[in-house]
Amino acid sequence: MNGGSSSDRLEEADDGIVVGRAADGDVAAFTVLVRRYAPLLRAYTRRMLAGTADVDDVVQESFVTAWQRLPDLDDPSKVKSWLMRIVSRKAVDRLRATRPAEDIDAIERSAPDHAGPAQVVEVRSEVEALGAALQELPPSQRECWMMRELGGYGYDEIAAELDLPVSTVRGLLARARKFIIVRMEAWR
Repeated sequence: MNGGSSSDRLEEADDGIVVGRAADGDVAAFTVLVRRYAPLLRAYTRRMLAGTADVDDVVQESFVTAWQRLPDLDDPSKVKSWLMRIVSRKAVDRLRATRPAEDIDAIERSAPDHAGPAQVVEVRSEVEALGAALQELPPSQRECWMMRELGGYGYDEIAAELDLPVSTVRGLLARARKFIIVRMEAWR
């Protein structure tokens, strides 16, 4: 016997194999990628956009784009960062389209499972304080901070994504971090 169904093996396969099969048109393989990365993309997008409907729309649009462009992916093992770049572009485009109403949704951070009511309230208050601090940042600083701290982007990637010089990205991040540190001092 072979020890498991082909769908079980596909779920357990590394990204390179799954991407290769999906790029060849295997819908089941692409479904594995969606299941594997949709929660991450949704969480990242939720932190950049205010509306739940927008979050789901952006993630869905990102997967449609990924399906169309999957054969062009040079290094299948880097599918996670590739998907993050796609969803980031889509989210930034959505932010630019709705700039006057730009809000950052509350950052989700849950209290430990064994936490009492006071700890839960404290975590929620901290998240609200961070959300308020992020709201006060200029849009360019907020975008850079979100991409770096929540999206895990490198300086070069942020610069390319936002069409800015790397030195500008470094400056924007430095100012954003300094502001956040000062504002969040009470939560240390």
